[in-house]
Amino acid sequence: MEIDGRKIGKDFPPYIIAEMSANHNGDINNAFRIIEMAKRSGADAVKLQTYTPDTITFDSKSEDFMIRGGLWDGNSLYDLYKSAYTPWEWHKPIFEKAKSEGITVFSSPFDFTAVDLLEDLNAPAYKIASFEAVDIPLIKYVASTGKPMIISTGMADAEEIAEAIAAARSGGCKDLVILHCVSSYPAKSEDYNLRTIPDMQRRFGCLVGLSDHTISNTTAIASVVLGARVIEKHVTLDRSGGGPDDSFSLEESELEALCISSKEAFYALGEVNYGLKSDEKASVKFRRSLYLVKDIKVGEILDMENVRSIRPGYGISPKYLHDIIGKKVNVDIKAGTPFKWNLIDND
Repeated sequence: MEIDGRKIGKDFPPYIIAEMSANHNGDINNAFRIIEMAKRSGADAVKLQTYTPDTITFDSKSEDFMIRGGLWDGNSLYDLYKSAYTPWEWHKPIFEKAKSEGITVFSSPFDFTAVDLLEDLNAPAYKIASFEAVDIPLIKYVASTGKPMIISTGMADAEEIAEAIAAARSGGCKDLVILHCVSSYPAKSEDYNLRTIPDMQRRFGCLVGLSDHTISNTTAIASVVLGARVIEKHVTLDRSGGGPDDSFSLEESELEALCISSKEAFYALGEVNYGLKSDEKASVKFRRSLYLVKDIKVGEILDMENVRSIRPGYGISPKYLHDIIGKKVNVDIKAGTPFKWNLIDND
């Protein structure tokens, strides 16, 4: 699978998505600065969310539409999304800014009209948000674009994940990644159950990644070892900026650390290899081996007083110590000589 020429797969380091979300805090210049920051930090892509309050919910203060508890307690859904959305007229300049910076940008659409807008901008890929993973018509409509898709699976059970994958495939999607996710903000690392990632790979036959809402990088880096090849994290210019998602988002230094450490974790996986590694070869000489530690004359017997297992490693292996004890040497030997088989007469 490729997005903008960047290969994504089990043999490639993790694809890092910097989720802007609402962290522009209503200022397009902040959006531009987040793009610049993501590029400097080494992220592969910046992701937007494309909706308006009217395309994602309904303007009502009835209890069904009110948020109780959590980070956004007391807001109506409409008011929350009205304060958080990325104006549609910003999308074109944001796409242009990302292109000028040399970083990929794509988005999560929340209805058909959002997909149409993003198609007009030639978005290279699409993300289906966790809460929309059950919106089968939307998934099929996105899939009909033929672009790579990423589906976040927070809150979806195994049956719903299978339905979402089937909808994407039947709609025309060939390149698909599913993201393991915990849809709480912030999320606890112990809730992530990262062992689910290899099970998802086996169960659904898809490339798997992680949408991480914890407030550190530990969970994301650990996921790489279990097979995650896409990592999505919310990012911000200032965690104390007061925006809807700022409090659980990474600042620049943390995003840079994620980009570096996740790739280190990937390269550390390597392959099954019991042989000497490149940097170990020069150190072999410092292993233990058998040495003569006293002067000894021809015909004398090797014993535990005149031969020992010590460093460095120029003699024969210590495992042969008891094979040579009691043998006669065939030459005079000075203390400090590495033991070799030709110093005794072999039977």
